[in-house]
Amino acid sequence: MNRPTPMWHPEPRPAPSSGPAPARRERSAHVHRPPGPGQNPARPHDDPVAPRPAVSAAAVFLPAGLPREGKVAFWDPNQGPLPQGPPGAEVTELTVVRRHGGGARSRKVAAVVLPVAEALPLLVKARHHPAAHPAAACWGAAALHALHLVARGRLLPGLTSTHHDAWRAGPLDADDIAQLRAIAAAMPYEAYGVPVPGRGALQLPEPEALVRAFLDAVADTLPRTPAAAHAAGAPFAATAAQHLPAARAWAAEAAAGMDAGVRVSLRLDLSGYELFDTASEEEGEARRAGSAIVQVHSLADPTLVVDAAALWSDDTPDPGSRATTAAAGSGVEAFGPRARIDALLALRRAARVWPPLGLLLERGVPDVLPLTEDELYELLGEASARLAAAGVTVHWPRELARTLSATAVVRPAPGSATDGTSFFDAGELLAFNWQLALGDEPLTNAEMDVLAESHRPIVRLRDQWVVADPELVRKARKRDLGLLDPVDALSVALTGTAEVDGESVQAVPAGALALLRDRLLEGPAAAEQPPGLDATLRDYQLRGLAWLDMMTSMGLGGCLADDMGLGKTITVIALHLRRARTEPTLVICPASLLGNWQREIARFAPGVPVRRFHGNSRSLEGSAGGFVLTTYATMRGSAPQLAEHTWNMVVADEAQHVKNPFSATAKALRTIPAPARVALTGTPVENNLSELWALLDWTTPGLLGPLKAFRARHARLVENGEDDDAAARLSRLVRPFLLRRKKSDPGIVPELPPKTETDHPVALTREQAALYEAVVREVMAAVEASEGIARRAQIMKLLTALKQICNHPAQYLKEDAPRLASRSGKLALLDELVDTILSEDGSVLVFTQYVAMARLLARHLTARGVPSQLLHGATPVAERDRLVDAFQDGEVPVFILSLKAAGTGLNLTRAGHVIHYDRWWNPAVEEQATDRAYRIGQTQPVQVHRLIAEGTVEERIAEMLEQKRRLAEAVLGTGESALTELTDRELADLISLRRAP
Repeated sequence: MNRPTPMWHPEPRPAPSSGPAPARRERSAHVHRPPGPGQNPARPHDDPVAPRPAVSAAAVFLPAGLPREGKVAFWDPNQGPLPQGPPGAEVTELTVVRRHGGGARSRKVAAVVLPVAEALPLLVKARHHPAAHPAAACWGAAALHALHLVARGRLLPGLTSTHHDAWRAGPLDADDIAQLRAIAAAMPYEAYGVPVPGRGALQLPEPEALVRAFLDAVADTLPRTPAAAHAAGAPFAATAAQHLPAARAWAAEAAAGMDAGVRVSLRLDLSGYELFDTASEEEGEARRAGSAIVQVHSLADPTLVVDAAALWSDDTPDPGSRATTAAAGSGVEAFGPRARIDALLALRRAARVWPPLGLLLERGVPDVLPLTEDELYELLGEASARLAAAGVTVHWPRELARTLSATAVVRPAPGSATDGTSFFDAGELLAFNWQLALGDEPLTNAEMDVLAESHRPIVRLRDQWVVADPELVRKARKRDLGLLDPVDALSVALTGTAEVDGESVQAVPAGALALLRDRLLEGPAAAEQPPGLDATLRDYQLRGLAWLDMMTSMGLGGCLADDMGLGKTITVIALHLRRARTEPTLVICPASLLGNWQREIARFAPGVPVRRFHGNSRSLEGSAGGFVLTTYATMRGSAPQLAEHTWNMVVADEAQHVKNPFSATAKALRTIPAPARVALTGTPVENNLSELWALLDWTTPGLLGPLKAFRARHARLVENGEDDDAAARLSRLVRPFLLRRKKSDPGIVPELPPKTETDHPVALTREQAALYEAVVREVMAAVEASEGIARRAQIMKLLTALKQICNHPAQYLKEDAPRLASRSGKLALLDELVDTILSEDGSVLVFTQYVAMARLLARHLTARGVPSQLLHGATPVAERDRLVDAFQDGEVPVFILSLKAAGTGLNLTRAGHVIHYDRWWNPAVEEQATDRAYRIGQTQPVQVHRLIAEGTVEERIAEMLEQKRRLAEAVLGTGESALTELTDRELADLISLRRAP
């Protein structure tokens, strides 16, 4: 017959299916040795090839007196060639029993015999091999089960019948026993067909007992490593047998624990608990709190359970009683003759982890343990966990409620208004306290008083027993957590968390505050266009108007953080008309936007008075019901005068100008009182979350708490990625106070044309490359030799110099009358782009962050005969307006702009192209500059060109800006200052010139 190719390391295969366990038979085995040392009649003595176990070989376990001395024999049931083992494997004759007709007879076969440790890998692999013999596969399943037991720490020390040390597998739970029996039931006769020696008739060992002996052999083999022997001493560590007759009593208990067929549990009975008399407590006696009834469970049949009293009784328990077997009619005898001994041993082990159980061992029938209240408290806590680890489960009464909980609740103080808004106007403090609940139902004050006055682990509430956790009792006793001012209370309501004793706890609003929270989260009702507005608002602008109206009507401020060009100005004009107050609205903006605001008001709200509070002859007279426009610089110097005036609203346009809360401008702005404050910005965060705090702390003072606490509680966790939930918590808090819409949002501005962004890598000229490398060498030496502030200053100097060299050598060298052409790769590409744009009758905006570079560009274009104009921070307001009008009217096709001075507020939709000659450190600033052209009113596609000097710091900054742009979606950023904290190696990697291969 054809047999598979012999293999020493077969691959695994699924376990055989289980079947009914065979009847118990005696466990034993016998190995017949060959006639002479080393002789093997099954093969020639001069065969140079060592025998190999084939994948088709059967396997059988041969137990020994010491479990670790057991072996596994591999033999060929088909009488093929002798299997071959590894070098040094024992080869012997094995007596096996084979079927013969209707009976059986023994015969001798050649076998390779391996110690358990060497046989384990082979058996495990045979477990899943498709060609493995069923006997080997079954022993492979047993090997896996044994390894799992060892890995789970299921090892018990004990002694053999000759008082030698031996580890055994145990204790086995019901699943372990079921697996053992399934393996035994699936075994073919080849897996256990070695006759028991010393019997007249052929008798085979019982498969189940043989598998159990194999589990013990694995358990006794694996812990005995050289390291274990050295560390733990000889007994139970050394491989050699250790004779320990003095440990017989101890071993008997360990063996009983291993072979136990039962486990115990405790069922708590609290009946009569409410009838206790306090007299016993006054006399110094422990007050009784119920009892623990001992139950006994069968490991062989998990559904079989009786009370210990029934197990010690000679009568079969009534199936209808509480102490019954799971199967009707089952008797106590189903537990076996050792059930009582095993139960006592289990209780003895449990008493070691919870001493009160020791009282049961002093009784003739260990059935019921009376419990004191202290003991009940222990079972409610750590004692139950320790008992569970020891295999003893504690069963609590079904009617016992464990759903008592506590929540921090903030609510208006008694007697305050309930409309959800007025307490913000009045500045009333809000009550903050613990509210306990049973399930979903809050407890009344009287019920919390009962709980607070109770000194018992279980109390009676609402006609049921309730577990009174000591921590909850403490909260019932100390319910009041203090008072909160309105903005702190609103923060609690929106985030759902509060800080109590330095710990963050769940908190909920109640009453009017809950109504306010719901109103904020639900959002505003639909708003209609106000009368007097000479324009038709888009849908998203109407939603912005409704939101601002809701926030200001509740006495709260808001930040409208729409992208540039989405119409924040007209939305605020509409809000002013909707509020229809006699007091004027104060608008504070950059000087470059004064003209834009005045034109927009005149266009969309004709007849509404507008006054500029700017220049030497500024005055507030005659501003009733209209607008007062001023600049941040003027406001900073005239804050006391503005603070004395009564305003309808105060609006901060381009509010990122006050992102530093410690600046004089921000401090002056906070001194101007107003019933409503609105911040307008396209970039609520440019560098870090402290800027967001500055904006919202002005619009709604106190909302985010002190800056230091905000940095510790929110900003640092979000910016450093230390807490995955920190960004979500902060978002829940700020979302109602900040309305953010982007042009890319669905349904915002579907009529806007497409925008294309392109990065243009530009090679340095030879002069630029030489200057770049020289500056890196020179300044890096200074950086490495400096520390602290001096080091950071050197790094900023280095980065600025490198960026200027990338722009043009003349900018870095500060040449008075430079030759510009052919010296800069960027300038050459700019010429190409401008020529192409002008040939198509287009217009272009050219942004640079350096005024000196802007002047060089204007000079270069003039020399080439290209019409252009320049706007920077020193350009007077009137001249700014003239330049904008000239560009929009098509008089000049190229507009060169200083990024910081002209990156916001201007409407330059004439341009179809935007060129960023150099990179700003923040992508939000670049996007604002791009939005001078890409905004409402733009009818042509916009192409954005970014010039990047390849191989330089600019290329690495471009990569960082792309990452930062993604973080900006979560309102994050790091800023240029972060680069000053780089190590010398990181800085060198950032700035080193990389040449193309």
